[in-house]
Parts: sequence; C-alpha cells; structure tokens
Amino acid sequence: MTLAEHATPAPRPGRRADAERNRAAIIEAAGAVFAECGGGVDVREIARRSGVGMGTLYRHFPTKDELLATVLERQFNAWLTDAYQRAVATEDPWQALAGFFEQLLGTQAGNRAVVESYASTGGPSASCIQRCYALIDQLRTRCVDAGVLRPGVTTEDLFLLSGSLSQAVLTTAESHPGQWRRLLRISLDGLSSRNAEPLPVRGMGADTPASTD
Repeated sequence: MTLAEHATPAPRPGRRADAERNRAAIIEAAGAVFAECGGGVDVREIARRSGVGMGTLYRHFPTKDELLATVLERQFNAWLTDAYQRAVATEDPWQALAGFFEQLLGTQAGNRAVVESYASTGGPSASCIQRCYALIDQLRTRCVDAGVLRPGVTTEDLFLLSGSLSQAVLTTAESHPGQWRRLLRISLDGLSSRNAEPLPVRGMGADTPASTD
C-alpha cells in the first residue's frame, strides 16, 4: 500500500449516497427555479429550495453555467424520450406529427431557461439535436407513407420549422404569450397534403417552384 493510500481513506458508502442525494436535490430544484425565473436567477434560491448549503452546491457545480447546462440537457433528453413514446403510441401519423410540435413548443413556452437557451447558445446540445432530428424523420416518413404530408417536404424542412417556431416562442413570450399556437396551426395547414402546389427549390428564391418533371 502506498503512502497516498494510507493518507486518503476510501469514502464510506453512506457518504457517497448522501452526495448523490444532494446532487439529485440540487438538479431537481434548479430545474424548477430555472424554468420559473430563467438562467439569471441567484443560485442561493436553488440552494434554499434543494435544502443544501452553498458549499455543497458549489462542490457539485462550481459554476451556475455548469448547473444550467446539466439541467437543460436532462430536460431535453427527458422531453425527447416522452415525445418518442407519445409518437409511437399515436396511431394517426398526422396527429403524431402535430402532437410533436404541440409538445415541443408547449414545453418551451413553460420554461424560461429553455427559451433563453435558444437565444444564448442556439438551443440543445448536439446529441439532443441528433435525437430530435431522428424522431422528426420517423414522423415525416409515417406521414409520407400515409399520404398526408405535402409532397416535397423534407426532414430538414420540418427540423428547421421546429427551430423557427421555437424562435417565435422566444420573441412573443412577453408581448403575445400563446401566439405560437396560431403560428403552429398556420404551419400545419401548409404541411398538409391538401396543398399540392410545388414547393420552392431548396437554396433558390421563394418564387422558384420545384420542377414537376
């Protein structure tokens, strides 16, 4: 046994369990506080709600940015898991697609920190974006197979639309809360297969329709 091993006794199992409970309490409290108050909230409020001291909070999360990033990552992943389960459980492909957008925007509208993250960092992490893109692709494929999606709509179109509507949630949160529901309805109507007019070619002007050849 080395001198270092003599000098540093292994932590008791009880201590590890307490540390994990404290970490979980901090993350849970932070999720609620960030959602209510946004990323600018004083971390003392998070410590108060979690029932831990400031020293304990900083041992687990040395900076507020680190805590916020952890909370947002967990929330996005939890939402994506729930969105996937709902989509699978919804038999109607169109309702599954519409429900995805409703859930996405409704979740964001009720969480100030999530809305702020789109303005400051562009939204979720790369891994969350990949999961989201894959889910949108599944929803689009189902709608195409059922003949309910407008011809020419791509997964990229739907992914970019989700980002645009997320920005709408951000820009109207204070002045016109709930305005996103109106914009979503307009968007969904435009995605319906009832609209057979060719879409503009990607990367070209809006007045350039796709070839029908």
